[in-house]
Amino acid sequence: MASTNVQQPWLSTVNNAANFVPTKLWFNYTGTNYQAWKEQMLCLIQSQGLLGFIDGTIAPPPETVADPADGTAAAGVRNEDYDLWVRTDMLVKGWILCSLNDDVVYAVSMLRTSREIWMELENKFRQLFNLFPPTATAAGGSEPTVQATAEQNTPQKDLKEYLPLHRAALQGNWEAAKRIFDEDPSALTASINLITATALHAAIGTGKSIHFVEKLVSAMPEESLAVLDDIGSTALSVAAAVSNLAGATILVNKMPNLLYVPNNFSNFPIQIAALYAQRDMLKYLISVTRDDCGLNPYDGLPGLRLLIYVIDAEFFDIALYLVEKYPDLARLKLPDNTSALKKIAAKNSVFCKTRRFNFWQRFISSRFFEETKSRPQYTHGYDIESRKGQVVWQRLHAMLWKFVDRLVLIKNVKDQTLLKLQALRLVKCLCKEIESMSFMEAKDLYFDAIPVAAQLGIHEIVEEIVEAFPSAIYCLTPGYNHYIFHVAVENRSEHVYNLIYQMSDHKHLYSDLQDSNGNNLLHLAGKLAPSHKLNEISGAALQMQHEIQWFKEVEKFVHPHARERLNNAGKSPKMVFTEEHKILKEEGEKWMKDTSNSCTIAAALIATVMFAAAITVPGGNDSNNGYPMFSYDPAFIVFAVSDAISLFTSATSLLMFLAILTSRYAEEDFLRALPKRLIIGLSTLFLSITFMMAAFSATLFLVFGRKQAWVLIPVGGLACLPVTSFVLLQFPLLVDLIYSTYGPGIFGKQSSRPFY
Repeated sequence: MASTNVQQPWLSTVNNAANFVPTKLWFNYTGTNYQAWKEQMLCLIQSQGLLGFIDGTIAPPPETVADPADGTAAAGVRNEDYDLWVRTDMLVKGWILCSLNDDVVYAVSMLRTSREIWMELENKFRQLFNLFPPTATAAGGSEPTVQATAEQNTPQKDLKEYLPLHRAALQGNWEAAKRIFDEDPSALTASINLITATALHAAIGTGKSIHFVEKLVSAMPEESLAVLDDIGSTALSVAAAVSNLAGATILVNKMPNLLYVPNNFSNFPIQIAALYAQRDMLKYLISVTRDDCGLNPYDGLPGLRLLIYVIDAEFFDIALYLVEKYPDLARLKLPDNTSALKKIAAKNSVFCKTRRFNFWQRFISSRFFEETKSRPQYTHGYDIESRKGQVVWQRLHAMLWKFVDRLVLIKNVKDQTLLKLQALRLVKCLCKEIESMSFMEAKDLYFDAIPVAAQLGIHEIVEEIVEAFPSAIYCLTPGYNHYIFHVAVENRSEHVYNLIYQMSDHKHLYSDLQDSNGNNLLHLAGKLAPSHKLNEISGAALQMQHEIQWFKEVEKFVHPHARERLNNAGKSPKMVFTEEHKILKEEGEKWMKDTSNSCTIAAALIATVMFAAAITVPGGNDSNNGYPMFSYDPAFIVFAVSDAISLFTSATSLLMFLAILTSRYAEEDFLRALPKRLIIGLSTLFLSITFMMAAFSATLFLVFGRKQAWVLIPVGGLACLPVTSFVLLQFPLLVDLIYSTYGPGIFGKQSSRPFY
């Protein structure tokens, strides 16, 4: 190897740049720490004498040099100085990359040299610090349109001088603003607040004062409408963020090129409307924003960001329109590996709402779902004669649904069902467009999306992806090598796990699969569920029961040998379950004992009172024969029967709670024994309270009612108070216990749709 004899102390002894630059570079729509980060990074680089690598003064030496033996150029002779330059440049590049936030790293990681990265970051953030005026290509032409900040267009003044103008813009007081403009024409484009916004920015951000905006836009020259604030937003960007539709229309009518001016973060007004979930504004901007201009908001990464923002806002009908019109968006990824399919796979809220429907909500949802699914099947080529007989029925059907729609609760059910249906249509459309890609390119997209859906339990998306791409069933998560059923068990996603029951005999292939740690499905079922899944269940005892149910269900499916197999840590599934659930078991025991102690006191008190009431009957006894004075009164029969039932049920309840207190609290007890005793105890306690109040009401009627029927009304109403209180406070727990112990369960075949 040869050298050019350039003496430079390039290499540095700094190993950890985080000691010098502790703050990572980040940015979002509202701000950034670029200036502070830049100063810290410059201090590090200058202190090591390596500033020339980012400012270009230390250029790379030739890669090869002449052979010193004969003085001729030889391509095969490496230049030692070049190798040294590359090594030092990689060191500076590493310093920069390790001090960037993940979102920023993805945007610049493909650049080769430290200077390229530095210049890219400088260009990205230059507008934020007004380093020099940015430019944007005008719509439909090649001439650039210059947007300048308010500070560059007008002389700098103290913001206090513009305080009256700021107030007038916020209040929509055009007369006061016009007097200021007449005295100082430069105030039209002057910065009037801390974020260098103009009066137009402030007025249009209020969402009202349209008369003020209209007058102000008319008074301003066209080029002044493109003035930017400190985050690169024009007045149209502000209108898009606050959904000021009337103000946006005024701006677009006067200067359509504003539609194609991005802010500092490369977001056009149409993307900003989607980012802030402004549906009406988004629909308007889609109608006026063209796709044949120099800067196309629908093309490439800007278009993908628009689609992802729309999905985030849950405007799935608009997202479906965008994918159908611009199918390339379905095949793209952001620098952080986010695709449209992966984004919608994370929309768990859309699907979980419909799962929580009660019986009548599910009925309405299913009827509406089938009706909506059938609508697209109609075409313009239908037979008119065959439709005549359906006209009357369809009109009646439409009138019925129109009436039903006015009911708020039913409208909410329909809205949520429609949202889910639109989301599924979007998933199908995305999968259809991804099918046109090569196998490996498509694999990168759906392999990123399906683990997300499996983790969140969105079985509908998992089914759609596997139906479109059967190879998705073999998706492995990086690191742990988990298949989708491993992911489902670990995250307690029962809806995804239940797809096993819809599979063909391929399901047996998963009965003994292990991950990178040697864990099979039963090991993962033995781990403690994620906290957000446990919190969906009330009470530590029911949480423990739910965990045992998962373990028992997976135990039925796995290979018999897998039930005893040890993982890489030398633990069997049962050992993993015991260790992971030790704390939850103790909390479940404490919850059971606390509940039983409280209810034992109530049951004992009721039993004591009812026993005493049976001896000292209302009205006393006849001194001649010892029979109760009211023994032949129907109200006394009610008292006697109610008192007896209340006594017997309270005694039964007391025994059940004592059995819970003296239980051994083994893991298996939480599955059936303990819940069964608590169900019997709470049920009999509820009955004892109910009949106690009936006996007390009968006593009041006998002693004080004097056989007047109207007394029954206030007595009965007051007697319902404790019973109603018990129902409201304890009955939901009783229902949960009965459903989780004796209900249909959460496992089993969900539909007849085949899955792989």
